[in-house]
Amino acid sequence: MAKILVVYDSKTGNTERMAFAVAEGARQVEGVEVVVKKVDKTGVEDLLAADGIIMGSPTYYGQMSAKLKALIDESVKIHGKLEGKVGAAFTSSGGTATGAETTLLSILNAMLIHGMIVQGRANDKHYGAAAVEKPGKEELEYCRELGRRTAILVKKLKS
Repeated sequence: MAKILVVYDSKTGNTERMAFAVAEGARQVEGVEVVVKKVDKTGVEDLLAADGIIMGSPTYYGQMSAKLKALIDESVKIHGKLEGKVGAAFTSSGGTATGAETTLLSILNAMLIHGMIVQGRANDKHYGAAAVEKPGKEELEYCRELGRRTAILVKKLKS
């Protein structure tokens, strides 16, 4: 059984809604267990236990939230032990051109430094799923797709 951790921070509930859509998509892949946790309740042991880690954060000044960054900073204790795990990211922002892509990249940068595997998307939403304010139908479908695609890659690499 492959295990995926969806860890998120959310102040307004927008990123939380996206997290559950990501999890829904990952659960559509047979043989995958999905755990959804708020960042406040997540520790490095949760990162170690997962085969795939999908992180979500609101966009704050073009970066991830301080809470998600604190978890990543704490992960220095397990540096090198996340190598080969699959990573993905999602974000919600306050408007267009307000830093969503740089937020996704800030999360993915940390994953790459850990030696994690990140899958891009060729046709649109290259770095992960993003929404402006409250995610609508289309944004939630991108989240489900992100979850599915990540789960499929985790299973391929695990087998």
